[in-house]
Amino acid sequence: MDSLEQGKKIIKNKIPLISKNPGIYKMLSSTGEILYIGKAKNIPNRLKSYVTDSNLPIRTERMLSLTHDLETTTTNNESEALLLEANLIKKHKPRYNILLRDDKSFPYIYIGNKDKWPQLTKLRGKKSKSGYYFGPFASIGSANWTIKILQKIFQLRVCDDTVFKNRKRPCILYQIKRCSAPCVEKITEKEYLSIVNDAIDFISGKSRRIQKNLSKEMEKASKDLDYEKAAIARDRIKALTQIQTSQKINQTNLNEADVISVYKETGKTCIQVFFFRSKQNWGNQAFYPKHDPDDTIKDILSSFISQFYENKTIPILIITNSEVNEKTLLEKTFSNKENKEVVIKQAESKDEINISKLAEKNAKQALTQKLIQSDTNNNLIENLAKKFKLNSNIDLIEVYDNSHIQGSDSIGALICFGNEGFIKKRYRKFNIKDDKIKGDDYGMMKEVLFRRFSKAIKEKSGSLSLPDLVMIDGGKGQYSVSREVLNELGLHDLPILAIAKGKKRNAGEEKIYFENKEFILNKNDPLLFFIQRLRDEAHRFAISTHRAKRKKSLSKSLLDQIQGIGRQRKRALLNHFGSARAVESASFEDLKSVEGIEDNIAKKIYNYFHE
Repeated sequence: MDSLEQGKKIIKNKIPLISKNPGIYKMLSSTGEILYIGKAKNIPNRLKSYVTDSNLPIRTERMLSLTHDLETTTTNNESEALLLEANLIKKHKPRYNILLRDDKSFPYIYIGNKDKWPQLTKLRGKKSKSGYYFGPFASIGSANWTIKILQKIFQLRVCDDTVFKNRKRPCILYQIKRCSAPCVEKITEKEYLSIVNDAIDFISGKSRRIQKNLSKEMEKASKDLDYEKAAIARDRIKALTQIQTSQKINQTNLNEADVISVYKETGKTCIQVFFFRSKQNWGNQAFYPKHDPDDTIKDILSSFISQFYENKTIPILIITNSEVNEKTLLEKTFSNKENKEVVIKQAESKDEINISKLAEKNAKQALTQKLIQSDTNNNLIENLAKKFKLNSNIDLIEVYDNSHIQGSDSIGALICFGNEGFIKKRYRKFNIKDDKIKGDDYGMMKEVLFRRFSKAIKEKSGSLSLPDLVMIDGGKGQYSVSREVLNELGLHDLPILAIAKGKKRNAGEEKIYFENKEFILNKNDPLLFFIQRLRDEAHRFAISTHRAKRKKSLSKSLLDQIQGIGRQRKRALLNHFGSARAVESASFEDLKSVEGIEDNIAKKIYNYFHE
C-alpha cells in the first residue's frame, strides 16, 4: 500500500469514532508535526471528502501521503470552530495551510480619562487602561504623524508621568508651541480638559465644529483685547485648515471600515489593507500570505480575513475587491465576537470601487517589487553556491557576529537571509554566559554556535530549523573554531564561510575562508557586495544589541542593589540628593530626613555604603 492510500485509510478508520459536531481537525505526521488544520460544520462529513474524492489537488495528496494520525476538537457551533481554527493556524503555522505571515499588533493612540492632566500617547497590545483608544494605525509612522498634528493643534502633553510630575519649568515643546505646559500649570485644569475633549472630537471626525468654536474664541479674545489668546486660537485654526486640506483626510466618507484588496501573480499574492476611521485614512499595510500556487483568490482572502482579525478589533464594514469564501459565516462570527453588526462586501459604489482599485494598485506594485527583489536575491544566492561549489540548494543563510567592549556586556548575534530578503523574526541575540570567555572572540563564537545548533538538533523544526549555509564575521581562526563546533555536533555537511576584513579594515579587500581555502573576490563583483551586505547587517544587529544591553547596565543605579529599596524610595532619594553617588556619601541623619525613608531603611542604606 502506497503512502497516499495509507493516509486515506488512517482517516477512514477514524471517521466512525468522531461525533457529527462542528469543530476542527488536525492532520499529523509521523513525528507529530501538524501538517494541516481545518474546520467543519460536521467533522465526519468533511473528512469523508478526503477519502472518497478521486480528483484531489496534488497538494492535498502530498499532505495525505504524510498523514500518520488525526486529532479532532469539537465546538458548540461553526463560529467557534472558525475562531479556533484561526487561532491554531497562527500558533502552529502548519505547512499545508494558507498562512498569514508577519502578522503583528497595530498601534493605537490613547488618551486617558482618569488623569487630572491626560496624556497623549501610543499603545500596542491589549486595551487594559481606561480611556479613549483611536486606531488601528497601519504603522508607527501613521500614528506619529497624527500625534504631531494633535500636538500642533491642541498642545496636549506627551511626556510620561515620571517626567511630568518632576518638572520645575516648561520643556522645549512649550517654547515651540507643541505643549501647553500643564506640568507647571501654564494652563488651568478646566481649560486643559476642554482642549482634551476638542482633541477627542477632532480625531473622531468632528473637526468642523471645533473650527467654529475656535473662530468664536478668537473673536471674543480680540474684543477683550487679549491678543495673545487670540493669536493662539488663530494658529490652531490655521493648523486645522492645513490638516483638512491634506491628502491624509479621506473623501470617501468611510467612517469605520477596512478596505482589503488582493492581487495574485505567478503563484504569489499581496494583500493590501487600508484603515479608515472617522472619515480619515489611517494608513495601509501590505501582507504576503504563504500559500500553494494553485490556491484561489477566494480561498486566500477568506483564510487571510479569519487569521488577520483573530487578535484585532473588527470594524463594522470590510470592503474587498473579490468574493470571499464563507462570507456569511465570517460575518456571523465577527458580529458575535464584537457585539455589533459586521458587514463584509465586495466594492459596489463608485467611491468604494475607487478606493478598492487604489488598494489593489498598491498590492500590485508591492508584489512586483517583492518578486523583483526575490529574483535578485535568488540570483545572488545561486552565484554564491556556484562560486564556492556548494552541493545543496541554499534557501536559508545564517550570519553570526559578536560584540563587546573589553569583555563587558558581551553578546552574540544571529541574522537570517532567504530569497525574500532578511528574515527579522529569525534574528536572535545570545548573552554570553561563560565569564571566562567574555572578550575572547573565539570562545564567544564557540558558545553561540554550540547553544544555537545543539538546541536545533533537539527540536529539529520550527524557528530553529537548520540553515543551508553559515557565515561568520571573522578570519581563519573564527572559521576553524566554527567548523570544530559543527563537526562536534555531527553537522559535517553544513558549509561555513568566514569573512575577514581586509588590510586596514578597508571594504573591498575582504578575504573569504571556505574549507580551509582563501578566496579574494574582485572589488566590483556583485557577489562581494552581497556578502558585505550580509556581514554588515549582522554587525549592525550585534552592535545595536550590545549598545542596548550596555545602556541597560549603565542605567542601573547602585541603589538597585540594596534590598528593600523599591522604585518610590529610589525616586525619593534621587530627588533629594540628586545622584546615587550623593546618597553614598550622605550621613545617617541626612538619609533619615528624606520623606518615606524610615530609620531602619536609612540604617540599611548607610551600612551598605560604609561597612
